[in-house]
Amino acid sequence: MIKLGSDESLPNGWQWVEAYSVMDVRDGTHDSPKSVENGIPLVTSKNLIGGKIDFSTCNMISEDDHVAISKRSAVDDGDILYAMIGTIGNPVIVEKQFEFSIKNVALFKFTKSSQVYNRYIYHFLNSDLATRQFESNSRGGTQKFVSLGNIRGLQIPLPPIAEQKRIAAILDKADAIRRKRQQAIQLADDFLRSVFLDMFGDPVTNPKGWEVKALKDIAKIQIGPFGTQLHKEDYIENGVPLINPTHIVKGNIVPKSNLTISYEKHAYLPEYHLEIGDIIMGRRGEMGRCAIVSEKEEGWMCGTGSLFIRPNKAGVFSEYLNKLLSSQTIKKHLQSESQGATMPNLNKKIVGDIKIPVPSNEALDQFTSLKSKLLTLTGSSHDFANAMIFESICQKAFAGEL
Repeated sequence: MIKLGSDESLPNGWQWVEAYSVMDVRDGTHDSPKSVENGIPLVTSKNLIGGKIDFSTCNMISEDDHVAISKRSAVDDGDILYAMIGTIGNPVIVEKQFEFSIKNVALFKFTKSSQVYNRYIYHFLNSDLATRQFESNSRGGTQKFVSLGNIRGLQIPLPPIAEQKRIAAILDKADAIRRKRQQAIQLADDFLRSVFLDMFGDPVTNPKGWEVKALKDIAKIQIGPFGTQLHKEDYIENGVPLINPTHIVKGNIVPKSNLTISYEKHAYLPEYHLEIGDIIMGRRGEMGRCAIVSEKEEGWMCGTGSLFIRPNKAGVFSEYLNKLLSSQTIKKHLQSESQGATMPNLNKKIVGDIKIPVPSNEALDQFTSLKSKLLTLTGSSHDFANAMIFESICQKAFAGEL
């Protein structure tokens, strides 16, 4: 098993090195040059996205400022940029087509005689092994940052140059396949959304003329526990996730390890446990934040600021209902009906009275069948596109097991 800093845990010919000892590692300017209308792009951490530099949102600086910055931080073809502030990481291998400067971005420089291969370092910087080192040393509150000293001190398992190139070639191919599979999955999702709308029509305008029922007549609605049911000692770290409105982000459930409850309290409040197919909705603040509970979130806890809707019909009807409840029309309706002066909130009656066009069983079954066939075709793509599988390959690569 690979052990940080221990040469004995590495294959013969490998060694642990600190980044500064095998590469020139520096960073961009810390100053804020004056912006100009036409000039040289100033690349910052926010411009490093998906292995590329997004120049479209760069500020422009003068030629004189660019020359001054380049005396210390000139960027050359083949260098690697690494975000130091905000979302730490997102390495980019530079393919230079025009001049630009950098600010608050780490710069790894390579030479033709270097015994370090840039694509090997690029993949290592993307690995969990590197990320964990930076996360343990990152500082800051809402705006995280990692210092140049910590970046220079990054520990890297380094094989001979020929082995670096072999490993990088394998990871290049694996990453390319992963990205293509991700694109295929996205196309399949787009196709399903189109078919969904075609088969069911817009659930808000109900062009198909489906029978309309109150939500309370087709689903169970359960508001999260009252504040008096949870006490200070019930909250722990790394317990059972508690899902409040802030944990519902763009249709996904994003828990926080520092807002969880003890397993004992969780077992004591079974009526608030989430089940697969439930729709969890924020009832405070922004109206209409919704997400469908999957196998991953099964058994988690509905928070005090949320409620969940459990449809009488299982399966695809949850998707249909989630789409309807997340629509702008329903959000506006909930906003107008919500109660509370400083903090609008929803109650069971407001949500239960929402009118829902209910598709026929035939239409639901037809969509379920089509979706099942499509998911079968893309099943292997889902597996290979999984970030955990790619990370497993990376772990083997940097432990010398490929």
